[in-house]
Amino acid sequence: MRLLIVEDERRLALSLAKGLTAEGYAVDVVHDGLEGLHQAAQAPYDLIVLDIMLPGMNGYRVCAALRAAGDDVPILMLTAKDGEYDEAEGLDTGADDYLTKPFSYVVLVARVKALLRRRGSAGASPVLHLPGLRLDTAARRAFRIEAEGGPEDEVTLTAKEFAVLEQLAVRAGQLVSKTQILESVWDFAYDGDPNIVEVYISALRRKLGADLIRTVRGAGYRLQAAP
Repeated sequence: MRLLIVEDERRLALSLAKGLTAEGYAVDVVHDGLEGLHQAAQAPYDLIVLDIMLPGMNGYRVCAALRAAGDDVPILMLTAKDGEYDEAEGLDTGADDYLTKPFSYVVLVARVKALLRRRGSAGASPVLHLPGLRLDTAARRAFRIEAEGGPEDEVTLTAKEFAVLEQLAVRAGQLVSKTQILESVWDFAYDGDPNIVEVYISALRRKLGADLIRTVRGAGYRLQAAP
């Protein structure tokens, strides 16, 4: 899942990004309201963490502009202010939740996960059932099933391994390019070796079985949708 943080306090923004990346999310960070609005329009995000007091355009206006454009991405608003009026205004512009600074990082992660679960329950199921595999995208857990109706064995995956697997699972049976995986699992500023994807695909094959993920030479990967 891909998150956008729009926060002008750079140390806070980078700290949040580091923590959320460790949770398995792809995280992009911008520090200006106008830039945040532009970035949100350029790429599909699963959730936006949006500060209210921003240069360029404040968070209220960014949120209102996104909603006016028909973008229903979940928005968690952050502010140093503390008052009912501020919270009401934030929610009135279309924000889904509100967190006052200073806040606990644990609380922020819980709010992020709750908003993502809420969106999943309103649309696609957060649990993906595939032949020989069950993926709980809300709890970030994967289970291997040896036989239909048989017991499940949990497979221990790193946050990045799960994120790569999730991108393949939500498009099971379809071709997923290396670029699509990079854009969804790594942030837009990643300029390392794109072959990092192959490293994670190899790790998933070792843990889940060599035949589960097929390589389409020169095009990408496909998670088997049928036995």
